[in-house]
This record gives sequence, structure tokens and C-alpha cells, in this order.
Amino acid sequence: MSNANFKELLLDLLTLRAPPRKWRADTSNSADTQRTSGMDHEALIRRAQSGDATAFAELLDLYYDTIYRFAWKWCRHPVNAQDIAQQACIKLAGSLAQYRFQAAFKNWLYRVVITCAQDWQRRQREAVETAPTIEPSTEGTQTEDLIYIGQLLAQLERLGEGMKETALLVHAEGLSHAEAGEVLGVSESTISWRIHTIRKHMCRQEGRKRFGHERVFV
Repeated sequence: MSNANFKELLLDLLTLRAPPRKWRADTSNSADTQRTSGMDHEALIRRAQSGDATAFAELLDLYYDTIYRFAWKWCRHPVNAQDIAQQACIKLAGSLAQYRFQAAFKNWLYRVVITCAQDWQRRQREAVETAPTIEPSTEGTQTEDLIYIGQLLAQLERLGEGMKETALLVHAEGLSHAEAGEVLGVSESTISWRIHTIRKHMCRQEGRKRFGHERVFV
């Protein structure tokens, strides 16, 4: 499998459309939001850090899509994604003062969401050792894809620490290896090694499928 084919396959698997967010009215295309996301962005964060509730609400409006989208890609279940997103919003409120403007805010925010997703997953495992719940779909192919993605994400976790996070950040969120390394606190070369390992795994699984094996990871 070529690099291009690998990236296309993994991207298709990890970026199936997430359900619509459930938050305030969508202002992502408004003139106010575009202006805030420009030169006033730092000022907005500083106001939120100082305890300005209106500024914090505006900040959530700007970034809730990012929070929820990553949460959904992590668990592939809208209700669970809302739980993760809610915890991330709560954690953001408590940790925003720790942001020092040394990294892009969005990359710093990914760390918050990943921590909440990992905590959620840990609680799920402690509660019951079962396969991820997937909502039924009216489209059989979509259900099959979601089942396959659940298997893929579980296998990425078994490949080693940070593999799932790396795949989601690089191939689902579009971060560079350097940016993903900044989010996860590892070097760019470590991210590159992880992506190479994931690619080898995917190629091996594709090879098995071509030779008539079921689309199930072992």
C-alpha cells in the first residue's frame, strides 16, 4: 500500500461525519466570530482567564466544535462524546489560567480534551469490560464502517501508548507531526515513528483482507 493510499484509507476511517453539536447558536461564520478569532483572540482568552464569564462563553462558542468533534472521534458515540465534551469544558474553566500563550491555544486545548477522553475511557473500563456501544444506523454500510472504526481504534490502543491519540491528531484533525508532538509532549520524530508503525499495521491488515480474511483485527 502506498503512502497516499494509506493516508486516504485512514483519513476515510477516522473522519466520518460527526453528529451536529449541541451548544449555543452557531456563530462560527459570523463577522463577530471571525474578528474575535483574529487579533482580538488573545485579548478574549485573557479576559476569560481574568474571570469574565461572557468572554469564557464566547471562547466556548469558538472552540466547542473542536472539543466535541475530537470527543466524538475518540468514542464514536454522540452521548458519550457529549459527556467527554462537558468534562472538557469544566476542566477548561478550571485550568484556563494555566495557559501561558507559549503554544497555539487550539493545541493546548487538545491536551485538555485528550486528558478528559482518557479519563472517561478509564472509568468505562473500570465500570464494565465491554465493547464500545454503537448507535444503530439506518444505513448498513455506515454501521459496518462504524464497527470497523471501533475495531481500528481499539487496535491502535493495543499497539501502544499514544498511538490512538497520534492517529486522531494527525489524520483526523490534520495536525503536523510537530504540532501533534507539541500536544502530546513528545518529539516530532516520535510522532513520525508512531505514524510509521500505524502504517505498517494498516498495510498488514489490508493484506489479510485481500487474501480473504474478515475485516476484524487480531
